[in-house]
Amino acid sequence: MILLNYSHPLTPAQLAQVEALAGKKIERVVEVHSQIDAQAPLTPQVVAMADKAGLEPIEWQSAPLIVNPPSLNFVATVLLAELHGRCGYFPAMLRMRPAPNSLPPQFEAAEIINLQATRDAARLVR
Repeated sequence: MILLNYSHPLTPAQLAQVEALAGKKIERVVEVHSQIDAQAPLTPQVVAMADKAGLEPIEWQSAPLIVNPPSLNFVATVLLAELHGRCGYFPAMLRMRPAPNSLPPQFEAAEIINLQATRDAARLVR
């Protein structure tokens, strides 16, 4: 499984949580910075972010992927559209959450969301 991390770096403990949630070993973590220039057009910047993952077309289409999206909502939205185009489906998404009672604030892996299944279920109610 390949974890595409467009957010803060993940700790070994967080990666172990992701593996436990997925039931699979993470073979590779690809760290991609998601900083943008707010004054420049967004889409070309997001396309460049996807390119920086360094995946070959066969990997986009066949490798098991989990995406930890950027925190900025409009960057995450455009990124998911770009990844859908490259994969042919929505990849799974990692959701992080604040760990309870942690000082300083820490985050834990909350769930892996099957975005394609969510999309497919939504089609049944349209």
